[in-house]
Amino acid sequence: MITIQTDSRKIKLGDTFVAVKCEINDGHQYIEAAIQAGAKKVVVEQDGDYGVETEVVDDTRSYLNQYLKECYGPILKQMRFIGITGTNGKTTTAILLHDALNLLGEKTAYIGTNGFYIQNKIANLPNTTVDVCDLYDLFMQAYEAGCKNIVMEISSHALENGRCETLAFDYALFTNLTQDHLDEHKTMENYALAKQKLFKHLKSNGIAIINQDDSYHHYFKLKENHNITYGFQKSDYQIIYYNLSRTGMEFTYQINDNTYTVSTNLLGRYNLYNILGVIVILSVMKFSFEKIKTLLLKLKPPVGRMDVIPYQNNTIVIDYAHTPDAISNVLNTVKEFQKGNIYIVFGCTGNRDRTKRPIMTNLVNENSNYFIITNDDPHYEDMNQIVADMIQNLDSDHYEICLDRRKAIRKGIDLLEKDDFLLILGKGHEEFMVIGKEQIPFNDKNEVLLYLKEK
Repeated sequence: MITIQTDSRKIKLGDTFVAVKCEINDGHQYIEAAIQAGAKKVVVEQDGDYGVETEVVDDTRSYLNQYLKECYGPILKQMRFIGITGTNGKTTTAILLHDALNLLGEKTAYIGTNGFYIQNKIANLPNTTVDVCDLYDLFMQAYEAGCKNIVMEISSHALENGRCETLAFDYALFTNLTQDHLDEHKTMENYALAKQKLFKHLKSNGIAIINQDDSYHHYFKLKENHNITYGFQKSDYQIIYYNLSRTGMEFTYQINDNTYTVSTNLLGRYNLYNILGVIVILSVMKFSFEKIKTLLLKLKPPVGRMDVIPYQNNTIVIDYAHTPDAISNVLNTVKEFQKGNIYIVFGCTGNRDRTKRPIMTNLVNENSNYFIITNDDPHYEDMNQIVADMIQNLDSDHYEICLDRRKAIRKGIDLLEKDDFLLILGKGHEEFMVIGKEQIPFNDKNEVLLYLKEK
């Protein structure tokens, strides 16, 4: 385990504390807290009488990056690093790839939205891409467990704030770019440029894998990289046929003049991109088509992604969809098989991009028979303000507001009659409701199963 920290709350007796300046906090404010927690040494930009060993440097972040490279670089070179970025599809693609590589005998770790996995789940994580010191701690755990590969979801926030500056990737994959995080990035171009940084951290022999169908694909085709494209449009790996069913999909893709047909248990046209991204990486890693074809049928969607619960003659779907594009993808999938009504329970996260809230609500309004607006991690924002944003200029009378998410889910289930769908969107796999400083245990699937058991 590493013995250097940038977060005073994580200091253990004997650790070194590096006072790094970031976008929100200046680590120099927490030097005393780190020392009280047991730091034996502090690395600072401002000299002072701290009472412990002190090293003064011009730039603490540069010091940290150099330290990590020197101490852990030789170990990291023994593993492959695969970074996956984009607005939607990161988690599904990353977990599918993690599962596939493990099935192929390549011990692999996953770090991302759903937590830290080495074949099975090890721990939850606070962010998609955690603090750099926490990252290295996870890397060391993976190395000590014998992992050959690290599959990581890479967020724009992490890239903007230098959490991946010390890493060199063997593969970088871009899924798509749709409206999200504009509260931070302000424009879609800034958002694209933030994610582009991953593709500037490829090894000299690394490979960039890019969704050709996405309108922002040109941001990720850097001249210095070996670029491979995939999608429905003319690309290196091009889907030329697909067939959807209630139990999965079959599709054919083309590489040069060769065609290959595979099947998967995943649902939804949008999952063709996630599956094909996995196929591209496995192919360039030199796994045979026959091995890839066989293992695809063994792969399951991640927890909280199109998670289907049958109920009498109805279907309840739990999904993490929390952007306009993700909601549209789930709705389009469900409408392929719709016989009865579509009901939706959803909310919008607090302290996040407010401009997407009415867009999400209009999508739900236009594509459902009835919907319930509820709570979804308000953080520090007034829930009434979130709802006001969601329903501004909404012309509809087929919805209600129920801010108690447990009650809202139960109301949604009670609406089901025959061949209906209930979509519970926004939280997916998450195990807590975040209200202010509190993390209140809450999981959508558990709530559904509990109520079905009571009925």
